[in-house]
Amino acid sequence: MSDNSLFSKLSGLREKFDSIGEQLSDPGVMSDMKRYVSLNKEYRELEPIVEAGEKYRQMIIDLEAAKDMLQVEKDEEMREMAKEEISTLEEAIPGLEEEIKLLLIPADPQDSKNAIVEVRAGAGGDEASIFAGDLFRMYAKYAERRGWKLEITSQSEGTSGGFKEIICKISGQGVYGVLKYESGVHRVQRVPQTETQGRVHTSAASVAVLPEAEEFDIELNINDVRKDTFCSSGPGGQSVNTTYSAIRLTHMPTGIVVQCQDEKSQIKNYDKALAELRTRLYNLEYEKYLNEISAKRKTMVSTGDRSAKIRTYNYPQSRVTDHRINYTMYNLPVFMDGAIQEVIDLLQIAENAERLKESGE
Repeated sequence: MSDNSLFSKLSGLREKFDSIGEQLSDPGVMSDMKRYVSLNKEYRELEPIVEAGEKYRQMIIDLEAAKDMLQVEKDEEMREMAKEEISTLEEAIPGLEEEIKLLLIPADPQDSKNAIVEVRAGAGGDEASIFAGDLFRMYAKYAERRGWKLEITSQSEGTSGGFKEIICKISGQGVYGVLKYESGVHRVQRVPQTETQGRVHTSAASVAVLPEAEEFDIELNINDVRKDTFCSSGPGGQSVNTTYSAIRLTHMPTGIVVQCQDEKSQIKNYDKALAELRTRLYNLEYEKYLNEISAKRKTMVSTGDRSAKIRTYNYPQSRVTDHRINYTMYNLPVFMDGAIQEVIDLLQIAENAERLKESGE
């Protein structure tokens, strides 16, 4: 047999998985919605570990059987088959063991949440705003590819296009766990539309990705919140500057201010603004955790320190470079059209390696 400690862990998790499965079919549990939702979430989290564990157990059994066959079998053809089986399994088992060890490391509980994404123009004037608009379009295209829902909360347009600032909520399966790697400073090198001499300029935009707080994540005393209404500005047709539908919320104890003017309905804008305020308060605490892990993981340095330069987009060379993992590709138009999965996959692989190192496995 192989790693006994791994078998022991997998056996215990299998028992827990089966126990939760029985509880989920219990009418008493089903009538308690909060407990049912919690158990169902735990069941779904254990499922891939249990499946990988079953595959691992079967591979070990098959390996032992092939070794036994090699010892007793006289037929040369059967012996060759056994040798081939042993070779294949011995090559595959270590990889599966690493995969299981990674699955056994507790995931960041925030990873399954929706995300609030903020893109802000940095140094570079009008060109920075145009670049912020390009980045937002990139994320919108990526969200579309993933089948995620994107809702703009607030936006401030640049004078020559793009955005000085745009904030949106992206909803779907595990959005924050994917997009969290985008937090940080994004730098662009290109000839601005406003440049007559054809010189390459460097501009920047910052991206912040926050896990959306759910209602039970934080206790928000509504008496601590001041609500102001004002007229919408920007796109919106006849309702712009005629109805006080836009909402600004100020959290008095912390001074955090959020606003939403995307909807024509004041009630909808209020709900969106309240959700964003809850997220920002929740993230005051979450930042402490990020700062702790950023010291350990280079892939997450941008999340813990949002002033870190994480990526450069060089238009003359059609090059994208991610500085955390020394990743470079030379197909910038495709990348800016939302094809960012490859770099996210590589960042996840790098972080997983760091997590395994942390766990001492």
